[in-house]
Amino acid sequence: MKLVLSTLPKTWLFDLDGLLVAHNGHLREGDRLLPGVQEFWQQLGQKDRIVLLTARTAAEAAAARDFLVRAGLRVDQILADCPLGERILLNDAKPSGLCTAHAVCLPRDAGLAGLSVKLDPEL
Repeated sequence: MKLVLSTLPKTWLFDLDGLLVAHNGHLREGDRLLPGVQEFWQQLGQKDRIVLLTARTAAEAAAARDFLVRAGLRVDQILADCPLGERILLNDAKPSGLCTAHAVCLPRDAGLAGLSVKLDPEL
């Protein structure tokens, strides 16, 4: 799957478990990055903001942040204790017509290997 996005700085919202690290791995053998996560992170702009969402407790989220930073992934903020249900993103469109909200739902523990980003200066 390819996301075609503008060249403007972005806010990225990522679920933690099942998308970036193995689902509930911290309760078993410990966190491990899923396929494509490090490669995907290399596509993120320096001015982009990276926010993680997780149902983990604040203490568990802090440990996850430490793990991700040691793995070389930049994290700007983690929102812990999120409910287990859906995560809903609502945003307004720019007057130019630029869609300013995107949602991608990937299979659990598949990682980000099948997702790429193309920046389109025409958007």
